Amino acid sequence: MSLKEVTTCMGYQQITSLSAAANLTVPSTTPLGTAGKPRIALLQCESQSVRWRDDGTPTASVGMILNVGDQPYPYDGDLTKIKFIETAASAKLNVSYYT
Repeated sequence: MSLKEVTTCMGYQQITSLSAAANLTVPSTTPLGTAGKPRIALLQCESQSVRWRDDGTPTASVGMILNVGDQPYPYDGDLTKIKFIETAASAKLNVSYYT
């Protein structure tokens, strides 16, 4: 999926508690208040790298890595299954949701 296909923003989340594996808080309504489900999340970390898995639980040394300074990563899998953990203390994960 290219970013050109992104149409409606459904919200933003910043996760700062990543010392244990954390899930996303996926929005269930559009900005207009109607029921909706995002199809994609743009992920970007700051301060420290973050690891993720959508087939289990990541650890600080196991999982796909998002590095500080990387371009936002578009994830279009099951948003309820993906989990994140910091590789070092004080990581933050910024997430924008789109339909």
